[in-house]
Amino acid sequence: MPFPAAESSGGSDAGDAAALVVRAFLDGRNLRTQRAYTQDLAAFASFLGAADAQDTAARLLAAGSGGANRLALAYRAALSEQGQQGATINRRLAALRSLVKLARMLGVISWALEVPSVRVEPYRDTRGPGKEAFRRVLAACDGDEDRRKSARDRAVLRLLYDLGLRRGEVVALDFADFEPERAALQVLGKGRSGKVPLALARPTLDALNSWLGERGTAAGPLFLNFDTSGKGGGRLTASGIYRIVRARGEEAGVSVSPHGLRHTAITEACKAAQAAGIGLEEVLDFSRHKDVKVLMIYRDRERNVQGRLSSLVAETAGE
Repeated sequence: MPFPAAESSGGSDAGDAAALVVRAFLDGRNLRTQRAYTQDLAAFASFLGAADAQDTAARLLAAGSGGANRLALAYRAALSEQGQQGATINRRLAALRSLVKLARMLGVISWALEVPSVRVEPYRDTRGPGKEAFRRVLAACDGDEDRRKSARDRAVLRLLYDLGLRRGEVVALDFADFEPERAALQVLGKGRSGKVPLALARPTLDALNSWLGERGTAAGPLFLNFDTSGKGGGRLTASGIYRIVRARGEEAGVSVSPHGLRHTAITEACKAAQAAGIGLEEVLDFSRHKDVKVLMIYRDRERNVQGRLSSLVAETAGE
């Protein structure tokens, strides 16, 4: 179907073009990405006073190169004045740039949105809650009277920590991904096009087998949400995993999040690799990052090189 040009057509044609662009922008993406882009478009719509995503896209695309870039600059300034974090501002600008890029690719416009992102000083707290805190969180499952919930939560916690999985990776798991005879789990990693087998340690394998003893061996999602209404086909959601981890943490008296468990797992992997004489680049097989520079952040935070050097410098000045 041909796309009418928004920058040269009347209101009806421009609206049709915007609707097609928005639909193409969201189609084919996973639910998490769709939700994020929808929120970003809604935020820009609020800034413009637009009715919805289609109206937002129509106004932006009809503004032309100069007008659209001026709008984006004003939006960036407004977000800064609101006290939004740099990462949030950049994500919202990136959504607009992606929308405009798609419109240009489809022949709706011939220009690009060139407003740059704001500068963000990178800092990542990679420490996580620590291994002792994880042990306490795991132990919180033992006192649960609901055996199904206890077995499920323990298996989820072990995957988040033992394999360093992300919430989305756990959510996407199906029963068919578990290969007990190989002690492996097929995982679709972030930004990957295909699943890869990850070896399971004995405690992880035991936790999964215990959960399957409660779940059964029917096809479908590996982890269920126990929702009697059957929402989402019964699949445990990313929000559900977050609530599980937070609740178990509260029971254990510690503050913990799913990604915090991943942080702790990777930190422990870096320490174990160093002790075993394994190169940092080989820890990528565990963390599944694409760049070893990310692992250097984990290693350096754990070693506290800055703090050690600060103490050494302070000693040169005496008491």
